[in-house]
Amino acid sequence: MAYCRLCKQNYPESQFVRGNGPRHLVCARCAIEHELADIDEVPQFYSDDLVKARFTLFSRRYRSWLAIGIGWTFYFTLGNEIELWSNLFFTALLLGTLATPVLHFLGSSRFNAELSNLTP
Repeated sequence: MAYCRLCKQNYPESQFVRGNGPRHLVCARCAIEHELADIDEVPQFYSDDLVKARFTLFSRRYRSWLAIGIGWTFYFTLGNEIELWSNLFFTALLLGTLATPVLHFLGSSRFNAELSNLTP
């Protein structure tokens, strides 16, 4: 993998602007920031709005896994000492643990469709 001459970051070849002279080995972001290319010339450029939308999409996709992990951590550290609430908390965590992979699998086509809309 080559690196950008301006920011010194490694990128795959598809992230570089084509051209000779000052545009040689310059990534898409640096080319736009240094006015070496227009946004129309760089189809692989991820704008800030696009990055935020993709981050939101991925965070919605994986927040249930994070919640289950945090829930089990709380249960094993704090929740198993309280009599009634520990049983209710355990039941809710068990149902959530069983439902999360199923919902994750069922939502994969919708996720892929939304991700393809957000891919330049």
